Order: sequence, then C-alpha cells, then structure tokens
Amino acid sequence: MPTEQSAEFKKAVEEVRNLKDSPSQNELLQGCQDPPFEEAKKPGMLDMQGKYKRQEWEKVVKEGVTPEEAQKKYVEFVETLKEKIGLKV
Repeated sequence: MPTEQSAEFKKAVEEVRNLKDSPSQNELLQGCQDPPFEEAKKPGMLDMQGKYKRQEWEKVVKEGVTPEEAQKKYVEFVETLKEKIGLKV
C-alpha cells in the first residue's frame, strides 16, 4: 500500500515546477523526484535515467530509509534548489 504524501512533500513537488530555471539533470537525479518504492514498474531497457533513479532508490530502501524519511529529505532538497535557483514570481 502506497505511503500517504505529506502536505510538505506535495508543496515541494509543486515548488519544483515553479522554479525560475530548470535544475540540471544531475540536480534532478540527486533528488529522485518521484519515489517509486516497491510498487513501481522497472524501467525499460533503454531508459537510462529511469534505471539510475531506480538504482538510487533501491540504495535508499536498503539503507532502511522509510518513505516518510524520504519525503522529508526531498523537501529539504527542494529547499536547497529554491535557495540556489529561486521561484517564479
């Protein structure tokens, strides 16, 4: 059963869409925007970005990070992007 998304997490997802400029590909991968956890499909053979994101999330899961902790880390990550890039007015 999927984890309930916190209000802070939902707000962070919206704020990423309203950044003044697009973050670099590396910055986005660092944040692993859409946490797949266990229920996500595996990426296709040619989906290198999807494979990388899944590998990173598998590492997070193996480290024992709960979905709630992952959401909190994502919110913190978005805060750093907001400071670095800023939001549209």
